[in-house]
Amino acid sequence: MMNPPELEVRNLHFDLTDDVPRYWHGGKRSITLFYNNLSIFFPAGERFFIAAVKAHAALVDDPLLVQQTRAFCAQEGIHSREHVRYNEMLRRQGYAIEAMEKRVERILARATRRTTARGRLAGTCALEHFTALLAHFVLSEPRLLDGAHPVMASLWRWHAAEENEHKAVAFDVYRATGGGYLERILAMAIATVIFWGKIFEHQIRLMWADRLLFSVSEWYALFRHLFIEPGAMARLFWPYLAYYRPTFHPWELDNRGLLEAWKTELATSVAYGGRPSVSTTDN
Repeated sequence: MMNPPELEVRNLHFDLTDDVPRYWHGGKRSITLFYNNLSIFFPAGERFFIAAVKAHAALVDDPLLVQQTRAFCAQEGIHSREHVRYNEMLRRQGYAIEAMEKRVERILARATRRTTARGRLAGTCALEHFTALLAHFVLSEPRLLDGAHPVMASLWRWHAAEENEHKAVAFDVYRATGGGYLERILAMAIATVIFWGKIFEHQIRLMWADRLLFSVSEWYALFRHLFIEPGAMARLFWPYLAYYRPTFHPWELDNRGLLEAWKTELATSVAYGGRPSVSTTDN
């Protein structure tokens, strides 16, 4: 297996103030709501991932994987913090975010009660594969964020980069602690149905709130963005199916070049460090 990139914990803070417009994705309403929709899942989801990985930390004896596990938890903790602030911005805009977050939390609470620690880690592997694939296309297809407010574009690209940086950590912990193939693919099948079902439900709720639910043009704009032009979602299918192979590993999709390009952007772009929108101060 190829050597994974070094995981770096970047304590970035994004200026999610009222200066960010309601339709921050270039005024595109349904597309903005889709990205907002994803953010609703992250705080509770990432807490679930951290708990699932930490539950197996004592069983890991590879020093590199131990180090990666710590960095994974730190990265996910910062992601959760920034998406809590993102969701608070949405709450100020009048969306019923708390109710939607509670639905996500109830699903994860049921999963915690009804599954084993190994099953929760298998679910984490599945959902990390989803987020890594979505994040890969955010990095590889700049048109996905064309016209977006610079703070929001920076936030999504930072999150995408770190999701790819640590995309194999939960998977490697699962394998190192005895996780098997059948449980892994069963978890993916279940996660696929639940995750995309909730995404669709929340998209309906958000579009209803903005009186867009029956707008054919808005649904078409979202469909076009996801499946036609730039159309990254259509390209998820085969990488998604690769997960069901017994020999699958997340780093089969080698996007280290994209990560290095983003690191250069991070070091040089004013969107991350040269203006008050983003800082690297401590918590």
